[in-house]
Amino acid sequence: MLATRIRPRWKSVALTTAAVLVGLTTPALTAAPAAATTTEYDDTYYADAIGKSGTALKDSLHTIISDQTKISYSAVWNALKVADQDPNNSSNVLLLYSGVSRSKSLNGGDVGDWNREHTWAKSHGDFGEVTGPGTDLHHLRACDVQVNSIRGNLDFDNGGSAVTNGGGSTVDSDSFAPRAADRGDVARMILYMAVRYEGDDGFADLEPNEKVGNGSAPYMGKLSVLKAWNEADPPSAFEERRNEVIYDTYQHNRNPFIDHPEWVEAIW
Repeated sequence: MLATRIRPRWKSVALTTAAVLVGLTTPALTAAPAAATTTEYDDTYYADAIGKSGTALKDSLHTIISDQTKISYSAVWNALKVADQDPNNSSNVLLLYSGVSRSKSLNGGDVGDWNREHTWAKSHGDFGEVTGPGTDLHHLRACDVQVNSIRGNLDFDNGGSAVTNGGGSTVDSDSFAPRAADRGDVARMILYMAVRYEGDDGFADLEPNEKVGNGSAPYMGKLSVLKAWNEADPPSAFEERRNEVIYDTYQHNRNPFIDHPEWVEAIW
């Protein structure tokens, strides 16, 4: 069952007023952080995190979400068929980046198939497909084979040229930008990984930074862009259902930034 929650009220941009003094300029308009949310998990699952911020919040969430059931990479195929199911067609999955609805049976590596996209590129920290970060459903998504190949291991940033059959996604030599409807999803998946994997379980300490072209380093950029995407594209019903499926059926841990998108700003 989906959690009963109060949805965040994402702050609208204030109207500009005329300057009343000679030489007074109107300040630049900036996005404001998401308002606080409430979920049924706050008194149980998140009890130790409520009221914290900064490093204390990050550390608390790391402890909470590290209590996780891990699955194998081969098991990811069937898990994605459930977690990424198209709400309008139970025979299909919705593909990340392109938004295409495609038959669940077309999983594989050929043109026209969908495969398993690591939003936190597996080369960034060199964890490959090993059980753990390489199989964590909170950042693995069904994706068109060709679009997945175009994204490769690029960091995330704005700009670039349109990706063929990418639904509005763009790419340049050192970065990739998902279509607008997936940008918040990507931001929350990347930041989940940065909290879940802190280098204390044999895997690299994954962290967001302000760079692109991070290569094999355990970093993913750009943090400022990911934060803006989290603000501009709040959690959707699809994202919330996915979080529930992973929690209830597979890993038994949650992506806290889907439940509390305001925690992105509280930590970073």
